[in-house]
Amino acid sequence: MAASSLISTNFRSSPTFSPLPSFSRFPNRKLITFPLSKSISLHKSPSSTGSPILSLLHHKTQKRSLIPYKTYCPPCLHKLLLTTKNPFSTALDSLLILCTSVALALSLFIADVDPASAFVVTPPRKLQSDELATVQLFQENTPSVVYITNLAARQDAFTLDVFEVPQGSGSGFVWDKDGHVVTNYHVIRGASDLRVTLADQSTFDAKVVGFDQDKDVAVLHVDAPKDKLRPIPIGVSADLLVGQKVFAIGNPFGLDHTLTTGVISGLRREISSAATGRPIQDVIQTDAAINPGNSGGPLLDSTGSLIGINTAIYSPSGASSGVGFSIPVDTVNGIVDQLVRFGKVTRPVLGIKFAPDQSVEQLGVSGVLVLDAPANGPAGKAGLLPTKRDAYGRLILGDIITSVNGKKVSNGSDLYRILDQCKVGDKVTVEVLRGDQKEKIPVVLEPKADET
Repeated sequence: MAASSLISTNFRSSPTFSPLPSFSRFPNRKLITFPLSKSISLHKSPSSTGSPILSLLHHKTQKRSLIPYKTYCPPCLHKLLLTTKNPFSTALDSLLILCTSVALALSLFIADVDPASAFVVTPPRKLQSDELATVQLFQENTPSVVYITNLAARQDAFTLDVFEVPQGSGSGFVWDKDGHVVTNYHVIRGASDLRVTLADQSTFDAKVVGFDQDKDVAVLHVDAPKDKLRPIPIGVSADLLVGQKVFAIGNPFGLDHTLTTGVISGLRREISSAATGRPIQDVIQTDAAINPGNSGGPLLDSTGSLIGINTAIYSPSGASSGVGFSIPVDTVNGIVDQLVRFGKVTRPVLGIKFAPDQSVEQLGVSGVLVLDAPANGPAGKAGLLPTKRDAYGRLILGDIITSVNGKKVSNGSDLYRILDQCKVGDKVTVEVLRGDQKEKIPVVLEPKADET
């Protein structure tokens, strides 16, 4: 534009302007005429360096030529000047492009930006406050949840080779930095070998430290580096309320680290142990989806603290029906402490075998019917009578326990519930119905025979 203005100024000072209407396609526009030699010099001149401006100045100092002037309108003149290429300008443009390319390459190399995302601008995702809290809870507690594989030994029928096959899987969580992992007993039951997979997909062989079949709790140990172990925060289950939010993390159907949410839909439920049938009291009921593979995983409150172990579901089909059960952490805490310290749980027993509750109901009485009382057991030593047959094969009923320490016993669950509140060595008063008479018999509680 600067060159165009300068050329226009020089030509306007020329005294020879001869508008020719016959050559003009714009009758209403003023035509400018200049010598043909000057128009030629815009393209080439022997004494110029290739610049239109220098060529114009060169011809200005020379004598005016007598060559007839050629007429141009201003638009045509402007187009002519724009199409005139300047070698210096082209070189500067090429140098500028080269410098820009080099600077961009250096910035990508120094900033270490991924090439695929260097030119992708991702808008920030907007989440609600409750969503952010859930995401943060999952990210903070996922490293504490592990995947447990139950392996069983099998023998080939033809080669007789022994090999291991997965027979089940479940979840668990890191209890402490010493490598203790807590899960359900039914997850590891019948296993010849166990493997624990951490959140970073590293796998370690696990050894069984101890288990409690009655409460469906087991403790494993893995020799993993301490920097890979992140213990889960331990909470309290005594002050839980129906309606508060809960979160379950586990590996349902082998899909590792799956998060489901819900609320506490019930408290102080009672379920039976899958191994022994012994009742588990104060169980937490939740509607958070719990499926096969979630067993042994943690149930968390909104602060990310452990409040229970997911252990069972109520479902006719085997899939989640919105009724899941978790063993409260207050119960788990005491069991894990004994398993870690002693490798077993010392729980008091009466040392009897009793009849199913339905059989006692058919007799029209309420209580626990003693079927067997070994002589070397607590009940046998105290003098409780078992059920037996006489010389003619007739059934003679044994003692029927109706209360312990003044607490009514209507069925086997009541008896277990009372014994759970006692310790080994405690002396309890057992009231029994013997024939038509009621008797009170003192019994000293002892541990299980296989735990002594």
